[in-house]
Amino acid sequence: MPSHSSAASSAGAPAARSASTSNPAARADAGASGLHLRADGISLSYPDRRVLTDVDLVVPAGRPTGLLGENGSGKTTLLRILAGQLSPDSGTVIVPKPVGLLHQELPFAGTTTLAEVVEDALSRSRRLERELTAAGEALAEAHPSADEAHPSADEAHPSAPARHGSPAAGSTTAPTPAQTAQLYDRLLAEATLADVWNADRRTEDVLHGLHLDDVPSTTRLEEISGGQRERLALAHLLIARPTTRLLDEPTSHLDDDGAAFLAAAVRAHPGPVLIASHDRAFLDDATAAQLDLDPAEAPLRTPVGGLTSYTGGFSDYLLARMDARERWEQRFRREQDELDRLREAVKDAAQVGHAGRGPRTEARASKKFYADRNAKTVSRRLRDARAWLEQLEDEQVRKPPAELPFTRLPVATGGAGTVLLAATQVAVEDRLDPVSLSLSAGEKLLITGANGSGKSTLLDVLTGRLQPTTGSVSRPRSLRIGYLGQDDEAIPGRTVRQHLGAAASAGEGADAAATEPDPDSREVPELFGLVHPRDLDRPLELLSRGQLRRVMLAGLLLEGPELLVLDEPTNHLALVTATRLETALQEWGGAVLIASHDRWLRSRWQGELLALH
Repeated sequence: MPSHSSAASSAGAPAARSASTSNPAARADAGASGLHLRADGISLSYPDRRVLTDVDLVVPAGRPTGLLGENGSGKTTLLRILAGQLSPDSGTVIVPKPVGLLHQELPFAGTTTLAEVVEDALSRSRRLERELTAAGEALAEAHPSADEAHPSADEAHPSAPARHGSPAAGSTTAPTPAQTAQLYDRLLAEATLADVWNADRRTEDVLHGLHLDDVPSTTRLEEISGGQRERLALAHLLIARPTTRLLDEPTSHLDDDGAAFLAAAVRAHPGPVLIASHDRAFLDDATAAQLDLDPAEAPLRTPVGGLTSYTGGFSDYLLARMDARERWEQRFRREQDELDRLREAVKDAAQVGHAGRGPRTEARASKKFYADRNAKTVSRRLRDARAWLEQLEDEQVRKPPAELPFTRLPVATGGAGTVLLAATQVAVEDRLDPVSLSLSAGEKLLITGANGSGKSTLLDVLTGRLQPTTGSVSRPRSLRIGYLGQDDEAIPGRTVRQHLGAAASAGEGADAAATEPDPDSREVPELFGLVHPRDLDRPLELLSRGQLRRVMLAGLLLEGPELLVLDEPTNHLALVTATRLETALQEWGGAVLIASHDRWLRSRWQGELLALH
């Protein structure tokens, strides 16, 4: 059973503070005996919002860890900070170097060939091998004694030994035999961790595992597809074999075999690996711990921030998170009920006597006796009630933030059994082999297939965005199709409110193309639990990829579609949101056509299935 903790360390202990937080992002290299990645007190704000607050974490070597959180929670920002590409407002990082951050796009010109990309990835292994050879030759020439070859603890390690056995910077004296031996040992440890002797074999395995071995080595980057470029970026990282690996959406363009190859490579890596991914099946296969940036149970008086650690894969995390959320909600309700009771008790205790009880009729002396005793009782009760109230007000947990569940889909229209789409042997030259299918109102169809099999092309043909080379498609001219493509583009200058307002107008029959949404309109459209009200007035360009995707999905739902056509709908969605979306789609009465390589979705799909080859 996964363990849930409010501590930030995935190892079950607080991350060690490496330096004063007054020095933003102080960094240090970790030695061979300290391969854990550590961060302490990381905070960062953008001009319009705070992204990270007091984040502590530990990613142990050899324990691949998932980085989870709602869209916009700061996962990519945190990875960039850990990679040294972005400086936080405060906090420290200790990271075993070198660090490899998976780039969505390779930092090479379009004219760069695949062979040049591979050679660049191998450059560190080649350099380490040369330096180790030179250090070995220098060690052999030195002929150190046993004591010199293995210096005692009293002999200080050089703070920055020069490579190739040369003197330290600024020094005019040759290195001692002990220093030469130490340099050799350090280079040997570094070369072993980088696995330099298997670099060529590793290159072959990686290119084959990511289905790039059939691309000619002379092919230029500008000549290959976007998916191939992203796989090549991943190949570059795996071939280079950095000690610390930070992966942001590494499986976006991998098929099942490629994802399985990457999961095995992640599990076998001896250094720290931190992965931000929306691929739930991959996280289940590849990771052994999770770090969640979403808010968790914490005292009301503490700042909102930090993260929560879980052990196990994504399935373990999902169950543990649901249990933790339920406990949090129950505790909050209990505490609020107790606070209400205590406040009422304080109010009652402040009254002299007991409510509903008439005045005493004893003689004057008796009245004074009872009055004094009653006053003492009232005073004691008042003190106790106030003390309990103050303690609970100080220790009460923060109210759980309202989650954005996928609340509902539009009411389905169209008679059951009515054919909405029919395709007969449609094909697109070099992109899609002949396919035939039929989809009726209320039916659900999932299209699967490897990358390049034509899933997106088929959706474009079925929705009229692309004309087939051969074959035909029939659909009612009045059919309202809600289409969600893979690459959502933000409309410049438009806010979330304006975009959803235009979609709602289109759904009501207005000509959205001719009528630009009123920028001053304050009307709040239906959000379907996909968009947070606080984001309504944010420009689309400032949204994260996941937030933009949710806005686009909410927009097409406002148009009241009879048929939902979704291309990789779970891409860039928060994992919990994606799970809820899948459930809603299965339960909806309308027709749904999905193209996806999401293994988690496919393994739980209950409708019809069409596999492209």
